[in-house]
Amino acid sequence: MATDNNVDLTFYPAFCFKASPTHFTWVKMSAADVHRLRRLKEFVGQNIFFYNNHPIRFVSLVGLIVARTEITRRTILTLDDSSGATIDIAVLQQTQPNPKPNSNNSSISTRNTNQTTSDQADLEPEPTPWSNFSITSKPHPSQNPNPQQTHMTATENDPINITSLQPGTTIRIKGTLSLFRSSMQINLERFTLVPDTNAEMAFLDERLRFLIEVLSVPWVLSDAEVEGYRVDAEMGDVRALEERRRIERRGVKRREREERDARVIAKRYEREEREREREGAVCREDGVRVMRRFGWGDDK
Repeated sequence: MATDNNVDLTFYPAFCFKASPTHFTWVKMSAADVHRLRRLKEFVGQNIFFYNNHPIRFVSLVGLIVARTEITRRTILTLDDSSGATIDIAVLQQTQPNPKPNSNNSSISTRNTNQTTSDQADLEPEPTPWSNFSITSKPHPSQNPNPQQTHMTATENDPINITSLQPGTTIRIKGTLSLFRSSMQINLERFTLVPDTNAEMAFLDERLRFLIEVLSVPWVLSDAEVEGYRVDAEMGDVRALEERRRIERRGVKRREREERDARVIAKRYEREEREREREGAVCREDGVRVMRRFGWGDDK
């Protein structure tokens, strides 16, 4: 077990995490608290971070989207929850290849596109000078650089539609934690739109209660509890080893059975071949006797 000498915190091994109130849940946090999370060298590469000595993998935040940036293979949403800091929400992109145009119809399509564009320019009114700077304005479909661009979740790679996630939208997000250039970042797993201020304040109340009652209180386990979880982990390893050996034995028995069946089939085939050869010889001899009886086989 690792200890923090500054605040006398004990960091328990990973086999104790199943007793943690934060490890297997969506922890309601603020952006400022997310940036206060730290990572221990014992858990590098596992995307497990700690608030005090509480292990955290999954977080949930509510805030206002203040920026949306499209980069290679990522869409970055900047979330402001009025906690004194902003946090970047990374969403994976799954880009589909654009269909190749037919060479025979390329000139016709180009002329039709140019004509449609000119017609739209004549019909659409000119934008107001402030519309391009409004945080609530949404891009015109013709301004989308890749209309076939889709997004997916970070863990399961399930498709997710973030078209509604534009600057000025208040959302609740759930995601996993990661570091990018020494800064905390959240990988989007799911989201919901916050309907009104009451829902936002209800989340803030739950977040504050969890911070006071759980996160601010060090996680403490007795030596007996740690030893019990250690025994459970060792027993789990033993059971996993026994299960692996059982699977291996089952595989060996299956291969032996298949080989035995193959030998039986081969012997049966050889026996049937000998039977067919013997029957063929008998048929040939009978044929010769019949031909001799009728004189068909005698030379003249």
